[in-house]
Amino acid sequence: MNSMILDKQKTNKIKKLDSPKFTIGEIVKHKYYPFRGVIFDVDPEFMNSEDWYDSIPEDIRPKRNQPFYHLFAENDEGPYIAYVSQQNLLHDESSDPCSHPQINSVFEGVRDGRYMLKNSNLQ
Repeated sequence: MNSMILDKQKTNKIKKLDSPKFTIGEIVKHKYYPFRGVIFDVDPEFMNSEDWYDSIPEDIRPKRNQPFYHLFAENDEGPYIAYVSQQNLLHDESSDPCSHPQINSVFEGVRDGRYMLKNSNLQ
């Protein structure tokens, strides 16, 4: 009986990860900040530095147990790489292409509103 209680306690302590809502090649925008971008990688949960995490204002700091997306991002100041939590991303409904200079190194064009990976039969 004691081992059953311990197993249940262990199970309850395991953090449940959210499922990814976005896919590689998808064009997204930030919920609060004026930038958009193309997803080129996904972490199943937070995998950046503690300094990065602590630099986010506490009132909008995302939870850790959700997917975090790597984006070829762009805003009015130019292109950059962004790391964004799922809770802070939205689908970008515009049909405008992204102009980040690294997009062409990973993707070969847009189909059905999504960038297609180069040399990939997985999509």
